[in-house]
Amino acid sequence: MAGADEDQQRVVLNHVLDALKQLDLSSTPPEMGDKIHRLVREVTGSEDPYRAVKENSTRQALALYPRLRALVSEAPDPLDRAVRLAIAGNIIDLGPAGEYDLWATIERVMAQPFAIDDSAAFRDMLIKTEWVLYLADNAGETVFDRVLIETIGQPVVYAAKGGPILNDATVNDTLAAGLDEVAEVISTGSDAPGTILDRCTEDFRRLYDQAELIIAKGQANYETLSTERKNIFFLLQTKCPVIARDVGVPTGSIVLKRGEMN
Repeated sequence: MAGADEDQQRVVLNHVLDALKQLDLSSTPPEMGDKIHRLVREVTGSEDPYRAVKENSTRQALALYPRLRALVSEAPDPLDRAVRLAIAGNIIDLGPAGEYDLWATIERVMAQPFAIDDSAAFRDMLIKTEWVLYLADNAGETVFDRVLIETIGQPVVYAAKGGPILNDATVNDTLAAGLDEVAEVISTGSDAPGTILDRCTEDFRRLYDQAELIIAKGQANYETLSTERKNIFFLLQTKCPVIARDVGVPTGSIVLKRGEMN
């Protein structure tokens, strides 16, 4: 993806092996991935290897946007449908797998039972909170998030990456999907996968601390925030056995899971 020749690939591989030897075994996969991708960018000089892929994902998702809106408007329970579509969009992920069938995933997730369903608590918190902090995941998936934000009916602050990593959405990727039309778009200040709080800006951490309700999309946000004692609702598909095992569900499940509370 970064255009590395064989010599550069060898350099990256050697550096990665050295880095792995020094990593604390308690490090999360996003923390490990951050180091590896940083090495790739430094060696190749490619600041955003996934730029073309992200732009294409956003175009594909925007082409579906009218159909997604129609699916929600015709649903007997629009919020349930919008949550499912947001989770369906989580398939746009080039970490676990490079290929996916987007519409087939939408059809599957609309009918698939939740392996964990904390929707009652989610609805209750939506009524009680004045605004929502929404942690973005991947470019293209952002369009599906937009549909959920339009359905929630509460003011939303939408937080994207502060710089390129994998196909995660940066602020620019988010603007391309029109999220600024339905939410206040901000940067976490971090270019690491997930939300590694000590890598984020003070302004973001202050907002995070103030938030009464947080929606966290995708596996990497689950990996980095699952031990946080906050009102976080994780929306994701378990696309690899490691995450599925930690969540306690089969691989391929759809999950709306409330985080641990004090």
